[in-house]
Amino acid sequence: MTDTTSQAKPGLYERLKSATGHPLAEPILALICFLEAMIVPVFPEVMLAPMILADRRRAWRLALICTVSSVVGGLFGYAIGYFLFDTIGKGIVEFYGAGAGFEQLRESFAANGAFMIMVGAVTPIPYKIITITSGVAGVDLWTFIFFGLIGRGLRFFVPCGLFYFFGPVAGEFIEKHKKWAGWVMIIAVIGGFAAAPLLFPKQPSPIPDTTIEQSTDAGTPSGS
Repeated sequence: MTDTTSQAKPGLYERLKSATGHPLAEPILALICFLEAMIVPVFPEVMLAPMILADRRRAWRLALICTVSSVVGGLFGYAIGYFLFDTIGKGIVEFYGAGAGFEQLRESFAANGAFMIMVGAVTPIPYKIITITSGVAGVDLWTFIFFGLIGRGLRFFVPCGLFYFFGPVAGEFIEKHKKWAGWVMIIAVIGGFAAAPLLFPKQPSPIPDTTIEQSTDAGTPSGS
């Protein structure tokens, strides 16, 4: 009786993998990518990797879903930075440890918006920092969308491609070590967020209480 109960209890990775077959799995993944680009502290890879390992034929569709959802969510993050920085955006930035050097970060976006968006879209830097700062700095909206699509596309299509081509090998390895696989995914996510503050420029002064002026000449976020 005890052995049967023990065998029936799935581990963390098994629960993650079984959840990928749910009819709402893809909409939930899209929602996670949308919110991750705007405010929520979660990495889509925690759900994306088991979904591809369960059925690697979905790899390219899932990569497209993640890319589009993330860019759309990024537009909302941009709006938070542009219109609601004092009420919402400032707290998000400080939560992720970017408050001390935010003014220098904003200046970098104002001077090199395309480069900063590309770097932020591909690296482990929480993408909501990139989207909110882009809004605060008044980065041209079409530049933001274009380079966001490229950066987020690389971020999701490259790992999805690797899972597609090497999925069977990775799946066999994980099945042999599935007791630890789920926890490794969780630890990787936590480690990424813990390291995020080290990637931002530091200044001795925090974000000022006064509203940061937009660096665009026009009163609208889109440049021409």
